Amino acid sequence: MDFSLGEELEELRNLAREIFTDHATPERLRTVETSRTRVDDKLWADLSAAGLLAAPLPEDAGGAGLGLPGLCVLLEEQGRRVAPVPLWTAALGALALAAHGTAGQRAALLPAAADGSARITLALEEFAPADPCTPWTTAVAEGDGWRITGTKAVVPSASGADHVLVTAATHAGTGLFLVRRDAPGTTWTSAETTTYDLAAHLDLDDAPAEAVGAPGTGVVEWIDGHARTALAAVQLGVAQGAVRYAADHLSTREQFGRPLATFQAVQHQLADCVIEVDAMRVTLWQAVTALADGEDTEQAVLVAKWWASEGGLNVVHRVQHVHGGIGVDTDYPVHRHFLWGKQMSTTLGGAAGDLARLGDLLANGTVTS
Repeated sequence: MDFSLGEELEELRNLAREIFTDHATPERLRTVETSRTRVDDKLWADLSAAGLLAAPLPEDAGGAGLGLPGLCVLLEEQGRRVAPVPLWTAALGALALAAHGTAGQRAALLPAAADGSARITLALEEFAPADPCTPWTTAVAEGDGWRITGTKAVVPSASGADHVLVTAATHAGTGLFLVRRDAPGTTWTSAETTTYDLAAHLDLDDAPAEAVGAPGTGVVEWIDGHARTALAAVQLGVAQGAVRYAADHLSTREQFGRPLATFQAVQHQLADCVIEVDAMRVTLWQAVTALADGEDTEQAVLVAKWWASEGGLNVVHRVQHVHGGIGVDTDYPVHRHFLWGKQMSTTLGGAAGDLARLGDLLANGTVTS
């Protein structure tokens, strides 16, 4: 199968790479990491001005209609530079509304999502052992709306979001719900993360909400599959950025009078990294293609997420190792890739969880060769 990017996606990638490279310098990252919001607002504004935030959205919502493939191209470039902007949550939240929201929800929220003036975040995770597709949080219908009760864990970039998409169980099955960040019955508790993102736990106590699509119709499975694929795209970029740092370091650093890159043991480490990056790329685009074509995607998504979790973590570990002592210096750029790789590998469950779900598919006879 040919996973090469078409002309539109190539142009999108080149523009995104230029903007992320210009803005997400190590000096700028240090400044943002100690700021009040931990978000690079200037970079976010420039992404908006270039039309990149709108690019994945449908044309009738002010976008370029590039969908999940366009979003994954952007996320890969963000991951290369570990750029501190809430792209995967905000853009995926907007895509969810574009795909499943009511006409009123789309009209009210998508224009602001497209220009970056308002952001949506995702509340998909709960404290273990709850699974994103089988939440303990519950929603009860009340008139034309819903009331939600429960707790969501580590909601990404919560402080700057205007709305949050929450998964909850109902009598008709699991559903996706839109909640205002400051709605009555919402309580936020700060939870700083490995990547310095200001996340938060969300407690919901009979909070008012609107359904995004009908509960029990597969909307939660849609957001879960798209979220895992988006995370795999970020992790692919993180791994590629880390390997680039390693190659630059090893080609200039000398020991015993010759570059470290000439030592066979080091070459083996980097060769393993390249193999895992290639596997991450192939499985990511297999999942993206399956989702875009509307195929039975759970297997492809889980394989991509497993490679992102397992392979991505292996890569950042190896890269930190071949840097020697400076690899653990928290002020050295490669350390950020390690932190991002570590967090991405456990978001929405780690590699063991992905394998467990794949095992269930195998046991049920639904895995294809």
